[in-house]
Amino acid sequence: MSENLEASEIIKLAGEIKQKVAEGNSIYNFTIGDFDSKLFPIPDLLKSEIIHAYQNDFTNYPPANGVPSLRKAVSVYLKDKLDLDYSENNILIAGGSRPLIYATFQAIVDPGDTVVFPVPSWNNNHYTHLSRGKQVFVETTTENNFMPVADDFKHVIQDTTLIALCSPLNPTGTVFSKEQLVSICEMVVAENKRRNEDEKPLYVIYDQVYWQLTYGDTEHFNPVSLVPEMVDYTIFIDGISKAYAATGVRVGWAFGPTKVIDIMKSILGHMGAWSPKPEQEATAVFLSNMPANDAYLSWIKSELYDRLSAFYNAFAALKKEGLPIEVIKPQAAIYLTLKFDLIGKTTATGEVLHNTEAITQYILDEAKLAIVPFSAFGSSKESLWYRLSVGVTKKSEIGAVVETLKEALLKLE
Repeated sequence: MSENLEASEIIKLAGEIKQKVAEGNSIYNFTIGDFDSKLFPIPDLLKSEIIHAYQNDFTNYPPANGVPSLRKAVSVYLKDKLDLDYSENNILIAGGSRPLIYATFQAIVDPGDTVVFPVPSWNNNHYTHLSRGKQVFVETTTENNFMPVADDFKHVIQDTTLIALCSPLNPTGTVFSKEQLVSICEMVVAENKRRNEDEKPLYVIYDQVYWQLTYGDTEHFNPVSLVPEMVDYTIFIDGISKAYAATGVRVGWAFGPTKVIDIMKSILGHMGAWSPKPEQEATAVFLSNMPANDAYLSWIKSELYDRLSAFYNAFAALKKEGLPIEVIKPQAAIYLTLKFDLIGKTTATGEVLHNTEAITQYILDEAKLAIVPFSAFGSSKESLWYRLSVGVTKKSEIGAVVETLKEALLKLE
């Protein structure tokens, strides 16, 4: 396992960018799904409560499943925001979403078990590898907003242990339609009814950490609200990292069937992957204050959408001018999806862009724009689609980014 463990493709790209910056190059780096904390500080109430908790010496071990006040606050929050009924005993707190995703895979996937997931998607290949599972990729299409449909899974469903889903999706910022998700959930329920009692159930891990960052008429859907029988088969992943720009605060939660959550609790207890107690206590206070919560969400969504829509409108204008670029209207999260159809184009130095790797390098070298190809998220190496993350974007620099990109594209023949 360890000899074949691959490093994060995004971190590899980030290392190359850092090297270029160290050499004196000016780079517009929109690769990492994070926030510039000067542009997007965490909520004031959350910050003051974290400080207050440290001042009051809440610095010993938290309970393995999370402090009771936070688990209760999450339970109430889910009911208020999503009308989901989960008791505090079905909620598990950890140091961000990643340990919870890892624990879900470890709890459900035995060596050789099949894990099915759509691509592009974030890190499912790595979690499956760590669990010694068998990976089955489902390549999605632009026609379906890069989201899978039930037919994509039918050829392997009888042999599958876990389906990994994410909506809003990292890297695309697109979401499931109601019809898409209902069809998948009904398929999962039917498959579990088909299985014998001695067979392992088919589970779905549902990462919805971006669900509060939706724009316009975009609506977030979840399996249990749409198909109540999915309550026995769905493990949700959520937390404060994205909606509250709190990626470094490290407070995430999972909720789902008691049997699975209890196993995950044991796994995380052995790992010591709990969230720091002061941050948990502070998050409990913040989540319980709906006016502060709603005010922050209104602010951050407006700021993010301003950036996403500015890039979208500018790139759409470039397409109208005849340049080889496509862009999908932003729906959710902090990402914009765009395509550079540059295969066969020739640079000013006579180099022919034969593949996505060459295109990525050209955009980085000539346009000074660092973005992540979908191949880093499991898509085909031939995919020409990219993720642009706006969490570190200054509004004042968007015009310069677009103009530099335009100049680079105009140089191609």
